[in-house]
Amino acid sequence: MPLIERITPRSTTLGEGMQVSRALPTRERRMIGAWCFLDHLGPVEFAPGGGMHVGAHPHTALQTFTWLIEGEVLHRDSLGSEQVIRPGQVNLMTAGHGIAHTEDSLPDARRLHAAQLWIALPAAMADCPPAFEHHPTLPCWQEGACTLTLLAGRHGQHHAPARVHSPLMAMDIFSDVEARLNLPLDPAFEYGILPLTGSLRIGDAQFDGETFACFAPGGTALSLTLAPGTRLLLIGGEPFETPVHMAWNFVGHSREAIAAAQHDWEAGSPRFGVVPGSTRRLAAPPLPWIRE
Repeated sequence: MPLIERITPRSTTLGEGMQVSRALPTRERRMIGAWCFLDHLGPVEFAPGGGMHVGAHPHTALQTFTWLIEGEVLHRDSLGSEQVIRPGQVNLMTAGHGIAHTEDSLPDARRLHAAQLWIALPAAMADCPPAFEHHPTLPCWQEGACTLTLLAGRHGQHHAPARVHSPLMAMDIFSDVEARLNLPLDPAFEYGILPLTGSLRIGDAQFDGETFACFAPGGTALSLTLAPGTRLLLIGGEPFETPVHMAWNFVGHSREAIAAAQHDWEAGSPRFGVVPGSTRRLAAPPLPWIRE
């Protein structure tokens, strides 16, 4: 089994004061393969009239990847896409040259539990046209007491439908009883495991939602023991070929590319378009960089 690096996710704020747990990026680790951002949202209960409401904001040179566990969220973007995502479904938005979107809980929503991830696009794809995909059906199967859902990439004979541009994978694993699972790995991939509910042992090491477990390439299998009610997110991928820069909602392959994107957003350039129905547009924080 590969050596484990323990990383403590940090608490941060999303939208209108909603607290989330951020596992990527951190000082200890910037990326897992092409995965460059991982927020764990909830589980959270909303008061009547509450919910998540994230105003129009831009993205570049990445794909946003939303995995919904509980609740319902309305996605709108500047391509004209309007899609409610429900539990067990994935939304994939490719920003490329530039896109803007909003995310809102539905009016009667009382709970939300989700993972929000970003995938950095390779340099050759960073300026591609924007796109949006919704995937209501994903590969799902049982291994012993565990339910495995493949969210992205491939695992064994299973292939997820989301169109990605780097060798990577993501999987949700859940068990409502104590369960053991021997999980094969691709030795070319680095991996990360984030418990979303419950706790687990990886070999003899104990982990819960306060710890993000990361693994260097070279491993061929993981021995997992899930406590009752445990759900975990496994992500992996080949180490990214070149470092990327991140600031606010922008990813880029140079600081100059991010500075240009920020200028275009602040200037109201048609590069990012307009999100139909949006009444609030988020302001970009000033450069220099928030993250490197």
